[in-house]
Amino acid sequence: MSDALDLNSHPRLAPGCRLGENNNQRVLLMPERALRLNGPSLEIVQRCDGNHSVEQIISDLQKLYSKAAPEKVEQDILGYLKLLHEQRALDFQSM
Repeated sequence: MSDALDLNSHPRLAPGCRLGENNNQRVLLMPERALRLNGPSLEIVQRCDGNHSVEQIISDLQKLYSKAAPEKVEQDILGYLKLLHEQRALDFQSM
């Protein structure tokens, strides 16, 4: 994957990864590990369902976190999506 994410691609959880709960805490379950999710990270992962494009996720969260600078929200989301992709938790499909 290149440094720049395709804003029109649709992220979805990779095979073997799913949202779950552990001690009333939302977690991203991945093979051999779990990642605790809250706030923005949970909002991002919930939208990684193959139906939302990267651009839609950014737009949704810019509205949700409207007190933050839109550029900062976008940078944070792109960084988090890249991180999840590097950890093989996300796949991106072009539509």
